[in-house]
Amino acid sequence: MARRQALETKVWLQGQVLRSERETEPDDGGVRLKICVAEATIHPRAVRDQATALAYPERVLPPGGAEEYCKAREEGVRTFVLWADRYRQRVHARVVTKSAVKGKAATYEVLGPAGEPLALIVRERALTGGLRTRWSVQPTGGPAAIGHKGNLFWWCVWWLLLPLQALLFVGIALNGGGGELGHTPRRTKWYFDGVGEDVLDWSSDCHLTVADDRWDPRVTAALVLLLESYGGPFDGSWDDGLKD
Repeated sequence: MARRQALETKVWLQGQVLRSERETEPDDGGVRLKICVAEATIHPRAVRDQATALAYPERVLPPGGAEEYCKAREEGVRTFVLWADRYRQRVHARVVTKSAVKGKAATYEVLGPAGEPLALIVRERALTGGLRTRWSVQPTGGPAAIGHKGNLFWWCVWWLLLPLQALLFVGIALNGGGGELGHTPRRTKWYFDGVGEDVLDWSSDCHLTVADDRWDPRVTAALVLLLESYGGPFDGSWDDGLKD
């Protein structure tokens, strides 16, 4: 599938707060987080002001509640619903785990509101799908786009600095949690058949640039949620530890 010229958009998850702020955040019964979309050409300082809500994501808890959900997360399980509105009146899409084994590949299915398949998203962790984590996104009836997390050069730099990061982590913990550590390399570009121009681009600031207008917005929203659910060794994840 050749890339078609189109207006590029950015998609991202908005509304995350620190754990220390969760007890005081307003709660009117609505979904706090939202997936936003805006034209990619908008200046970064204005992009949030001109964004529109694409969906309102929420994790789906099993019968065992949040504790059971977090245990399943460690195996790679993810279950999300994307609401079309903040007060859960209509389902926009769902993300379910088709298969997951701890330390190996995990396959997620994106479904429409009636359960129709929209795409398969596969995450293969580093050293199983290659030197870097490999993400593939295959829309129903279309070719798969393949992306690898981070640039090899920056991964080498990050690993060299890991001992220093560990010392900083201890220092921050001893000082009450003030400060921030460096993130693992995040930049991921997806290509159809592994060649040509990139059709999806996950930046280091956690914005997904969509360069082809044939992507279903529900699929790109699901991809953002899955990417954000896999934090690095010093990062949190949006669906881990949320207030129930």
